[in-house]
Amino acid sequence: MPLSLLMLALSAFAIGTTEFVIMGLLPDVAADLGVSIPGAGWLVTGYALGVAIGAPFMAMVTAKLPRKAALVSLMVIFIIGNLLCALASDYNVLMFARVVTALCHGAFFGIGSVVAANLVAPNRRASAVAMMFTGLTLANVLGVPLGTALGQYAGWRSTFFAVTVIGVISLIGLIRFLPAKRDEEKLDMRAELTALRGAGVWLSLSMTVMFAASVFALFTYMAPLLGEVTGVTPRGVTWTLLLIGLGLTLGNVIGGKLADRNMSRTLIGVFIVMAVVSTLLTWTSASLIPTEITVFIWATAGFAAVPALQINVMTFGKAAPNLISTLNIGAFNVGNALGAWVGGSVIAHGFGLSSVPLAAAALAVIALILTLITFRQPVNADVATAIN
Repeated sequence: MPLSLLMLALSAFAIGTTEFVIMGLLPDVAADLGVSIPGAGWLVTGYALGVAIGAPFMAMVTAKLPRKAALVSLMVIFIIGNLLCALASDYNVLMFARVVTALCHGAFFGIGSVVAANLVAPNRRASAVAMMFTGLTLANVLGVPLGTALGQYAGWRSTFFAVTVIGVISLIGLIRFLPAKRDEEKLDMRAELTALRGAGVWLSLSMTVMFAASVFALFTYMAPLLGEVTGVTPRGVTWTLLLIGLGLTLGNVIGGKLADRNMSRTLIGVFIVMAVVSTLLTWTSASLIPTEITVFIWATAGFAAVPALQINVMTFGKAAPNLISTLNIGAFNVGNALGAWVGGSVIAHGFGLSSVPLAAAALAVIALILTLITFRQPVNADVATAIN
């Protein structure tokens, strides 16, 4: 395995940790900066919006740079943003720092996916992208709980100092090990924007949005579902979230291998499993053991779609690889926000926590329908070979 892939995965780990760890530190941040918990919660929303808005903007800003130089520049922004978070004197500065950090997120994963796919043979592209995204899943398994524990022990600022250090290590690794391709095609931003006209590209991005919406409609409210419906203790919730993180990691690896064999069938199969398992959780959530089994299968199936979705948009948007893969990361975050809103609306309208899995299942069905429509779009021979 190329060391350059490991450096991309380490970078993904750092970025994923800084995105999600704030949720575990909200009470500490709120108390220290004198804001309410809901007010502190806007730090999560601000980051997600920064990713969604910043992704295409940073893709255009870095369009003329070689991909290695673009990734190095984005990691420098990430380091500066996290250092600002650690040194923030008040809530407004922290929000500004979170948005600065988020600017690099979408473009880094987008460009990084293109680089990862080009580091290996064509028949291993999805596995290479999955390897990079393993850093993101490990951020949920290890980075978030360890970062939360560090922040609770030594103050929330210590977590952002720690992530800054990981960012510096990643930066050094990218400079040292990432190959600089002399024959790399220069990007034509006008051509990349023109390439976005195809229906397949926008349908693919819509698939990503609905996939992420299905996942986060349930994931956002998993802890209260486990606590109030299943009756899991707070410590048990932590262990279940760790189990989910392991499922995400396993699914990411399996999904990469399956997508290398047949991308279209992988996505269709994953969305069917997500819809079925989410529906089952409505009934299994009343008992501990069935719940644990169901959520593990759900997590494994869910993240199996990630490498396939990323390769899918890169395939349909072959003429605009940097921009389209970056937009796909923005689509993930739009889906995150949509899913959280849908799940919250289900609860707010009195349907109860046990109905949230049904909402997630419905969103998975919409993703499945979009997938079936997408793969019926006219494609050239290269694209047809990649998705079948």
